[in-house]
Amino acid sequence: MTRIEFHFNTSDRLLHTCRLLRKARAQDLRIAVLGTPATLRQLDQALWRFSATDFLAHCTAADALEVQQASPVHLDADVLGRDDFNVIVNLGDDIPQGFERFERLIEIVANDDHGRSEARQRWKHYKAQGFDLIQHDLSRKTEP
Repeated sequence: MTRIEFHFNTSDRLLHTCRLLRKARAQDLRIAVLGTPATLRQLDQALWRFSATDFLAHCTAADALEVQQASPVHLDADVLGRDDFNVIVNLGDDIPQGFERFERLIEIVANDDHGRSEARQRWKHYKAQGFDLIQHDLSRKTEP
């Protein structure tokens, strides 16, 4: 069964996502990040600026097929037809279609009213489907 985690109360979703992707890559996981095109463009830019010493190899749907196949992190709203990812990170408001095929789904929730409201709806959906949900309150942690 898919492990579903909610990371909530983050003041900067993109920065938290960059840190999360760095940690997942250190574990040699392949990650798909879902969201609106605008959010994914912002994340793409954030990944390029994230660290002066780390490079998080990633691609978008606009990249050549060879690059997409080789990249461990894929930023795209339409990756669910693929089966070579371990983790799905959701930066969108919708429930990712087909998420059940993946080992893990991570929902990144902003600390604004819209983010919390949409996350509550997804939480209720997953819970009604019988998934055990894990929550990480980021307001209680100091991120490196």
